[in-house]
Amino acid sequence: MRALNQPLAASQPRPYLPGLSSLPPSPAPRPAPPELLSPAGNWECARAAVANGADAIFFGLPRFNARLRADNFTEEDLPELMAFLHKHGVRGYCAFNTLIFTGELEDAEKQLRLLESAGVDAVIVQDLGLARMVKALAPRLHLHASTQMTITSPEGLRFARNLGLDLAVLSRELSLRDLEAFKKDAELPLEVFVHGALCVAYSGQCLTSESLGRRSANRGECAQACRMPYELVVDGELRDLGDKRYLLSPQDLAAVEEIPSLIAAGIHSFKIEGRLKSPEYVAAVTRVYRKAIDTALEALENDQPLPPQLMNEEDRYSLEMTFSRGLFSGWMHGVNHQQLVGARFAKKRGPLVGEVRTVDRDTIELTPFQIPLKPGDGVVFENPSDTDREQGGYLFQVEGSRIAFQRGKIDFTSISPAPAFTRPPIPPWNGSFRPRSRATYPFANVARCTSPSPVRPDNRSRWKFET
Repeated sequence: MRALNQPLAASQPRPYLPGLSSLPPSPAPRPAPPELLSPAGNWECARAAVANGADAIFFGLPRFNARLRADNFTEEDLPELMAFLHKHGVRGYCAFNTLIFTGELEDAEKQLRLLESAGVDAVIVQDLGLARMVKALAPRLHLHASTQMTITSPEGLRFARNLGLDLAVLSRELSLRDLEAFKKDAELPLEVFVHGALCVAYSGQCLTSESLGRRSANRGECAQACRMPYELVVDGELRDLGDKRYLLSPQDLAAVEEIPSLIAAGIHSFKIEGRLKSPEYVAAVTRVYRKAIDTALEALENDQPLPPQLMNEEDRYSLEMTFSRGLFSGWMHGVNHQQLVGARFAKKRGPLVGEVRTVDRDTIELTPFQIPLKPGDGVVFENPSDTDREQGGYLFQVEGSRIAFQRGKIDFTSISPAPAFTRPPIPPWNGSFRPRSRATYPFANVARCTSPSPVRPDNRSRWKFET
């Protein structure tokens, strides 16, 4: 006699159950859908992320985060922020991702306890000592390894797991083939960046800003030396590179089409870079990746073929209009430095409008427009030899292929046949989130459309946001 709860021996036949013998076996359980993690440098970005489909956001406080130039949140904001996120079923992760000095340990402890008491879901950490503090002092906080830990191999991941990690953000420099090697450690959730700015060096390992300007990237003060123009000297002789001057400035990562492969690789979280970016950027990028993830999951769950492209022209337009230094798949398909670094510009660009055909006293004729233009759109004309002295402005009139600007705003004598791009505009509002009052945006280097808002350079010859 066998007890009711005793398992059948391997040699025993299964009991016959009438009516069920012909049913197919149960399908294997589907993996949990991946998380979409959006950046939030301020309240408006947090609201934009939630409204457009983010599963979680990451943010920083005024200290101990690698984006000190972001607006960031205050300690007083934390209870309200977490209540807002949890009300909408969204998680909140705090970027605690700088290196901590010995004299700051007491303040770091206070901030950890504050985050835990406010209900923050996780902290993103680079410093190994701080990681141990998290588990000892704030055990209710989940611990995420920052991409600045530079985890590039399964061996590195196994070492980091000894810290008690709940999730690891892998280096951006890994390819899809590299990511396949991490499947053996599938019990630890993995996160990868899918969109945003790329460092020319391994994340967390660039000392250029510190050595040139005493501004440490590992302390949240990166001066972005990679976005500056450089000359190339070979064996003591200056190499003529033509209009290629931005030799260390990668294009932006855009891995929309790689979403199905990342799902198949078992990646748990898809991260969007951009805590210094605008709410419009957060909204547009979050929406595009939300749609791509949902489309891919629906096809996989129903055993249907994927569409030829997950990103259509409207999606690309949205990504380029809100912020783009050029969109590329990064290192997803391996190393291709010539494509990754175009070297002709380091500022953001909108979609290409066309080439300059002729220039007269008041108007400019372009080749047929690649995107529609209307009065009020902003257009800038590429000048690779000096991107700080490019001509551009808001359109006063559009007639056929000719465009006109407000008189006196453009130096027509400095414009020669070259690509023209539009500057990113404020996208049409659909009620999903509210715009800032009088938000202004920097000009791109090529002709692109934009919103009619005043723009001025700051004292470092960069374009800045104003409200």
